[in-house]
Amino acid sequence: MTFEEYQNTAVSLLHSDFNRNVVNSVLGLCGETGEVAEKVKKVMRDKEGIFDDDSKKEITKELGDILWYIAVTSSNLGISFEDIAQGNIEKLTSRKERKTLQGEGDNR
Repeated sequence: MTFEEYQNTAVSLLHSDFNRNVVNSVLGLCGETGEVAEKVKKVMRDKEGIFDDDSKKEITKELGDILWYIAVTSSNLGISFEDIAQGNIEKLTSRKERKTLQGEGDNR
């Protein structure tokens, strides 16, 4: 599946009242990110940091939800997944070449 196919399919699964509502999709993204953090925390706390198959399966589900919310948010803003992915790789490649992967600030 391509980025475009995923994004189009994700948007086709929207509830009509959710479509074109950036606030809802961003809040959903925040919530799902928190769920991933919670699952990782429990692995660290309860399983001595060992990610067994069940833990990975549950985290995979939550990461899928994050992917869906990214697709919806970007679609609501008229941004393609392809542009997001390409721009991110270009940014990180530039930082690596300039030896600025570590540090603070968005525009390093």
